Amino acid sequence: MSLPAADLSKQPDNRTTMELGAVLPLTAEVKDDHLYVGGVDMVELAREQGTALYVMDEADMRTRMETYLAAFRSRYQNSDVVYASKAFLNKEAARIVADEGLCLDVSGGGELAIALAAGFPTERIFMHGNNKTPRELREAIQAGVGRIIIDSRIELKRISEIAGELGVVQPIYMRITPGVEADTHQYIRTGCEDSKFGFTMRDDFAYGCVKDVLAAPNVRLAGLHCHIGSQIFALHSYPEAVEVMVELMARIEEGYGYRIEELDVGGGLGIAYTADDKPASIDEFAETVTSAVHAACEKFGVPEPRLLTEPGRSLVATAGVTLYTVGILKTLPGIRKYVAVDGGMSDNIRTALYHADYEPVIANKAGQPRTEIVTIAGKHCESGDAVVIDMPMQHPDLGDIVAVFGTGAYCYTMASNYNGQPRPAIVFVKDGQARVTTRRETYEDLMSRDI
Repeated sequence: MSLPAADLSKQPDNRTTMELGAVLPLTAEVKDDHLYVGGVDMVELAREQGTALYVMDEADMRTRMETYLAAFRSRYQNSDVVYASKAFLNKEAARIVADEGLCLDVSGGGELAIALAAGFPTERIFMHGNNKTPRELREAIQAGVGRIIIDSRIELKRISEIAGELGVVQPIYMRITPGVEADTHQYIRTGCEDSKFGFTMRDDFAYGCVKDVLAAPNVRLAGLHCHIGSQIFALHSYPEAVEVMVELMARIEEGYGYRIEELDVGGGLGIAYTADDKPASIDEFAETVTSAVHAACEKFGVPEPRLLTEPGRSLVATAGVTLYTVGILKTLPGIRKYVAVDGGMSDNIRTALYHADYEPVIANKAGQPRTEIVTIAGKHCESGDAVVIDMPMQHPDLGDIVAVFGTGAYCYTMASNYNGQPRPAIVFVKDGQARVTTRRETYEDLMSRDI
């Protein structure tokens, strides 16, 4: 793991914080040179709670959830939005999702346990995972989850047996790999043929497996599911995937005499990680998907199913800001300017994994232009440990509070204790109030499982 070669052609953009556009959380503002989110001063919050610190703009989260529901139901009444909790989940997030009327996608027993602890309605829980353990399947079926999405015939057999032991009929979806390539990073494509996920369409394998599903006792095939990838800007792949799925629905009805009543098209809508990114809007995504389903159902002569979509990143990423304190400054002439902070790959692994881009500002200089190109390095024993690589920022000084935008998704949920680093606290901000929803880990927490 290492950093890419420095981009010496890059020039500062001289933007101030409020000129970063779609990167910013909904309630971001600058007052007296300080960054505020949810009416809370980020500099003061960092001093009170310590850094590194995850901050979530609750109004941003709720607004996006409401927008998704309205965008789909105004175009396709029989539809639901399923929040992909792998993006970000703690008990408070689950409560907000429930309050906003969304369903919840969980992958594995841990996410299910959090949802149950938060009192999430079990009939609105969708259980994912390409290798759910027998224990996880039993926990899900006992809890009464609404749908289990199956990935293989092996899993089908396990669910059938467990449901039989428990005396229930478990509704399931078959996850189909539609063979559609999405325009995104190769690590987060999931709908192409070479994928660990789902039943492949190659050699008509998925269609053949439908026979096994329909013959299995104690399960009911409620629908089909697909997911073509994440952080997708170009929407043209969605109609392709929808057509593949609806054609399969038509073939199942014709060949097996069984009507598929639900279709989950997954998520994957991208967000703006940089000020120059131009992702599609939630409305554009909803228009693309719903139009494709209407058209495909008409083309193949099947009744329109209940339609579901599974956004994760596009619901929570922009709501998140991570705060750090500058501890070390190091300039390598003609190479890089390093700004070392009190976090890194332990709280945001995406930069090390994908060389992901983020927009940083100095929260206590938020009204000033970004006049330097910096790499924000983490504190860990790894040369590739960075949060931001070669991006504009205001002139840094020791003790400054750095705010990195767009960190609401796949940062906390992928965090680690590398180098014995306690994971940061999570603070939700709204209407001038800040509340800790997940406390900061302690050294005692790190050793609490040791014997």
